[in-house]
Amino acid sequence: MTPITGHSESAPVPVRAEQVTAILVDGGFYRRRAARLFGHKEPEERADELLEYSRRHIRKAKSRLYRIFYYDCPPSEKVVFHPLTRTSINLGKTADHDWMVDFHKALTKRRKVALRRGELLETQSGYRLRPEKLKKLLAGSVALSDLTESDFTLDITQKGVDMRLGLDIATLASNQHVNQIIMIAGDSDFVPAAKYARRAGIDFVLDPLWAPISDSLHEHIDGLWECVSPEPRNVEDPLHVDNRARREPPGRDAQHEERVDDLM
Repeated sequence: MTPITGHSESAPVPVRAEQVTAILVDGGFYRRRAARLFGHKEPEERADELLEYSRRHIRKAKSRLYRIFYYDCPPSEKVVFHPLTRTSINLGKTADHDWMVDFHKALTKRRKVALRRGELLETQSGYRLRPEKLKKLLAGSVALSDLTESDFTLDITQKGVDMRLGLDIATLASNQHVNQIIMIAGDSDFVPAAKYARRAGIDFVLDPLWAPISDSLHEHIDGLWECVSPEPRNVEDPLHVDNRARREPPGRDAQHEERVDDLM
């Protein structure tokens, strides 16, 4: 409370608290949606993209960034059997494994980014036929001989990510470190954490990156914010990989200074 200058008998004027925002990112979800909306990128580019996308949220909220929390699991190094090629694949020696290692390493070097690592349930992993292909196979519209390796997806169960995310939300809300949380995710498993944060007076905003979300998740948030246009206009976004050549990025030192200033 601040008294009005020059008027000793005036009542104090309420001062609006500074808005401080924490951005929480479901890593697996972000990587899938970012690849679809911004195209496939190298690890360093994807890390820079995440920071720039977070800056968009901070500018839109007119707030100060507390920290970006990124939740993900380390890449699997298990040897799994591919049902189509009938061969064993060492996941630790794949390009996807190396990309993930480099991406996580890049994130740890970014200012105000906290990497929260979960674990993999190695007993529940393997290749599965994509649902749309399975439906066509059962309907008889495609034959087994028509299937390709791209029709299969690697399914690895994570553990600990949701728990770490929920604990961080509870800590941020209880300790009043922030008064706004922006979560980039699309999973209804986060509903209990969102409810807790809202009861603590936190403005809880969801960014599902234009992915459909459940009604239960809709019910327990304070708003939806996407800072990128939906398909097909997403290709016009400066962060899209096809627009990389049109941008004139500053030098690395200037990029570092800009990143520090914008994220403070």
